[in-house]
Amino acid sequence: MPTDLVEETVIVAGRELRVVRPRDAVELLDEEAFEHEEFLPYWAELWPSALKLAAAVTARDLRGTRIVELGCGLAVPSLAAALGGAEVLATDWSEDALAFAVRNARLNGAAVETLLCSWTAPQPLVERGPFDLVLASDVLYERRNVEPLLELLPRLAGEALVADPGRPALRDFLDRASEGWRIDTGDAIYRLTQLRDSP
Repeated sequence: MPTDLVEETVIVAGRELRVVRPRDAVELLDEEAFEHEEFLPYWAELWPSALKLAAAVTARDLRGTRIVELGCGLAVPSLAAALGGAEVLATDWSEDALAFAVRNARLNGAAVETLLCSWTAPQPLVERGPFDLVLASDVLYERRNVEPLLELLPRLAGEALVADPGRPALRDFLDRASEGWRIDTGDAIYRLTQLRDSP
């Protein structure tokens, strides 16, 4: 678990959120973990896409809804959803990420549950569904993430908000998602609504 930490305050739709994160994500690189699963500490950065997604979430009435965040990292969108009245499950395949998600939830007085889960072995997550909404920000770093995400989304909910700054894998994801989802775009936020006749 990283020990050199920084706490910062971010403003999301007029609300202050306190976020603790590792000071330097590069120092978290683990050669052995990378060789095993190309595991990189993307979770340790506070990405602009996460803040945009959190703002989009804040604009919605989420009271009484069940939401899951995939690849939650520091869990800023999960915090926004929970503070908006949703029941939130934040998921990641990094134990450290989930530890920070829990810490940030406590710091902000938000009730967020966590689950350690890989998209390639998603059964524990699928069993927790269905959900009303899936959240995901900056999860398309690699093209190898596209297929597992496309397979997982319809098993979780009929609506998803995906935030991405335009990484190379995004176009492939959107092209393939359009076969089963209606896609509405706004400021790097992609709202996917499952088409009725899709499986």
